Amino acid sequence: MPDTTLQDGSLQRQSDELNAFLERHPCLFVLSGAGISADSGIPDYRDHQGNWKRPPPVDHRDFVTQHSCRQRFWARSLVGWPLMARAKPNAAHRGLAELEQRKQIELLVTQNVDGLHQRAGSTRVLDLHGRSDSVLCLGCQQRYSRTQVQQRLADDNPDFRDLQASAAPDGDADLERDFSDFRLHDCDRCGGILKPDVVFFGDQVPKERVSMAMDALSRADAMLVVGSSLMVYSGFRFCRQAAQQGKPVAAINLGRTRADDLLSLKLQAAAGPLLEHCLG
Repeated sequence: MPDTTLQDGSLQRQSDELNAFLERHPCLFVLSGAGISADSGIPDYRDHQGNWKRPPPVDHRDFVTQHSCRQRFWARSLVGWPLMARAKPNAAHRGLAELEQRKQIELLVTQNVDGLHQRAGSTRVLDLHGRSDSVLCLGCQQRYSRTQVQQRLADDNPDFRDLQASAAPDGDADLERDFSDFRLHDCDRCGGILKPDVVFFGDQVPKERVSMAMDALSRADAMLVVGSSLMVYSGFRFCRQAAQQGKPVAAINLGRTRADDLLSLKLQAAAGPLLEHCLG
C-alpha cells in the first residue's frame, strides 16, 4: 500500500512530497494519460473511480470489418476533430517539458494521441498509442495528414461539415444520427481503408514500442504516473514491471488507479497546478 496518500492535503504539502521524490529519484520513467489533457479541453474516458463515463471507444475489429462503423467514426470525427486540432498544452505538459530540460526524464511514455507533450517542448516522448494527427492506409501503409483527410471528408460531406455536437475524447463527438449517407475517403494509392494511426480499443500496441519503453524503464531510477487511472493494461504493465524491479512508483492522479497497491507515493491532485508549484 502507498506509504504516502494525500487526498485533501494542501498544494504546498503535496509539492513538498513531490519535490522529495524528485530529489531521491533524479532519472524518471514517466507515463502520462488522458487526465493530463483534460485542462486543455480534451475530455477523458473515465471517472475518479476508474469507471467508463461513456461507452468504450470504437473497437478495432469493428472498424476494420464494418463499413457502417467506419462511417460513424469518421462522421463523428469530422465534427469532433477541430477541438483536438485547436487544443494547446497546459501547465502539466509544460511542467514535464521542464523536467526534461532539467535532465530528469529518461523517457516520457504517453497513452494520449494528441501530440500536446511535443507541442509543449518535450522531445523524449514515446507515443504508445500513436498519433491522431496522422492517418494510415491499412492496405499499402501510405500516410496522410489528418488535416488533408479531414478536408476531403468535409468536401465530400457538406451536410455534416457544419454540424455541432459536444466534444468527446480523442477527437470524437457526441453525435447521433443516420450515418448511412456519409461518404468515406479511401486511400488514393490503393483504395484501402484509412484509419487514424492510433491503437484502437481491442488492438495491440506494437511490440517495438513496448520494448523501447521497457528498456527506458530499466535505465530509470523510478516511475512517475501523471493523469492516468492505469485501467488499460498497456499502461499498467509498466507499473507492474517497475514494482518487479524494485523501483518506486509515484502517481499524480485525481481518483483511484489500478496500481494503488504498487505505489510508494500517491498525490490526488490536478497535475498542472501541482507541477507548476513544485517546479516554479
